[in-house]
Amino acid sequence: MMPGLPTNQTVLSNLPYPTNAAGTPPRLSTLFRLFIIAALMSLLVACGTTKPVGPGQYRVAAGDTLTKIARQHGQSVSSLMRMNNISNPNRIKVGQVLRVQKSTGSASASGSTAGSTPSASYPPPGPRPANAINLIWPADGNPDRSIKGPSPQGIFIVNKAGTPVKAVAEGKVVYAGNSLRGYGNLVIVHHASEFLSVYAHNRALAVKEGQRVKQGQRIADMGNSESKQVGLYFELRHNGKPVSALSYLPRR
Repeated sequence: MMPGLPTNQTVLSNLPYPTNAAGTPPRLSTLFRLFIIAALMSLLVACGTTKPVGPGQYRVAAGDTLTKIARQHGQSVSSLMRMNNISNPNRIKVGQVLRVQKSTGSASASGSTAGSTPSASYPPPGPRPANAINLIWPADGNPDRSIKGPSPQGIFIVNKAGTPVKAVAEGKVVYAGNSLRGYGNLVIVHHASEFLSVYAHNRALAVKEGQRVKQGQRIADMGNSESKQVGLYFELRHNGKPVSALSYLPRR
């Protein structure tokens, strides 16, 4: 069971009992699986529905500081404070839109997509975390640093349409569909140690919800569903929160 989610009994106490064709309630595991999928979708919706900011703007994300934002945009903290009439550098809020220097290009931390102002580069991958799982790259191709997805921790891998998209590790498909706006044909796989891998903008899906997949198994074909650029947007999450995909993927 994923941490932070209610127990089966809590789910049952808060959900109505739908019935099947025989007029009996579905199994407990079915209701709980539906709840997990709803929870996963709500996590992604929180990142995927915010409108992108324009050139020369930056939307504050969780964990941001003025020092970090200033460094990302090649300017000093004092100039960033002047541009935004900030008197206390410790008082910025998640979701707040700041004016930043345009010279390096800025990307929203919560919603820029293909065609937005390019960022200088992805943050360099750090050391592999202690809780890292062994992953493979989800597709052949090169990360395009000019294209950003809903999370700055994710990466966009560019190749031709139809390129196989592979599961980065063994796991279980907890979502396969296209009902989440901005992600196109989407697959989410749940792995050991409460990791989730997210594969978006696919042309076609090769797996179904509830299916177990092996590392390296083809789960989709690369495409451009709800994206101007053919490619795969890949995101890795731990306990529901985005983590640096490049820190976990093997170095190329």
